[in-house]
Amino acid sequence: MRRIFFAIVVGIMCLSARAAVDKNLVQSAEKYLNSVTGLQGGFSQISNGKKQNGTFSMLRPGRVRLDYKDAPIQLIADGKDLYFYDKSLDQITTVPLTSTPAGILVRKNIDLQNADINVIETTSDKNTFTLKMNLRGQEGLGHMSVVFDKKPVKLNSWSVIDATSAKTDVVFSNLKAKSDFSKNYFQLSRHKTVSTSGGDDFYD
Repeated sequence: MRRIFFAIVVGIMCLSARAAVDKNLVQSAEKYLNSVTGLQGGFSQISNGKKQNGTFSMLRPGRVRLDYKDAPIQLIADGKDLYFYDKSLDQITTVPLTSTPAGILVRKNIDLQNADINVIETTSDKNTFTLKMNLRGQEGLGHMSVVFDKKPVKLNSWSVIDATSAKTDVVFSNLKAKSDFSKNYFQLSRHKTVSTSGGDDFYD
């Protein structure tokens, strides 16, 4: 019985350690994200065992673009919606921008401590730190872990686990500050829409 008791105590202690949140790390990430106007660089995505590469661009508030190198796919957020464009089918699917990590990263004001974003765990190693987070009231929809370099603080990668437990990993490379995108860079010429699930009201 004593052995079981100690096992339970150790388990609780380990769980508490895993769920610890370092406010200094949260503040560092928040300060960095709010300092960023725009970025552009490469990305490598792994999902369902398949690896894809491409170019990532973002401009706050609310604009994101991912161009895939070897796939007829493009993702663009224009400040309101996120469009998934399958060029081979000439089809566009619209989803809320807040269903992606970019929905948090490109808000006008990023508040990781008091808003609807819930940082549930932080971890740190020599060169990077990670914030695991979800949206309050939407915990069942999955969570995301965003990794930042430490010195200097900058976006490194993110992992998303959705409501079906499917995981998508995205690692960034050569990210540079950029805000002088062309006027229509984050616009998409729409043809036919196969599904719509609403807009995003976080950019007012």
